[in-house]
Amino acid sequence: MSSPHIKSAAVAAALAAFDEGRTPERPVYREAVRTLLTALAERAPGRSVEVRVPPYGAVQCVPGPRHTRGTPPNVVETDPATWLELATGRLRWADAVTEGRVRVSGNRADLSAHLPLELG
Repeated sequence: MSSPHIKSAAVAAALAAFDEGRTPERPVYREAVRTLLTALAERAPGRSVEVRVPPYGAVQCVPGPRHTRGTPPNVVETDPATWLELATGRLRWADAVTEGRVRVSGNRADLSAHLPLELG
């Protein structure tokens, strides 16, 4: 299931590669991940949760107490493929957490209310 709201060329190209059983080319993958991380930060502005998708990017988002030094108390970390699937609605948050595809720490590190994303 793909979100009809995703209009980024990089996201579309990455999803097409997945559909064909391929890994997206690195520049496309990077741009798709960063586009979706930016969309998350815009949808859930704040600095209480850090979302990490190594090696391509990280953002702080979700309203709440701001974190400024050291390891943040609320962290979400996942791989690029899982992030694209979550952000575009191909994978449910609860399923990704249950399957161990997303590592979460902290009481604010639940992104289910913010996913999937819509890009215009």
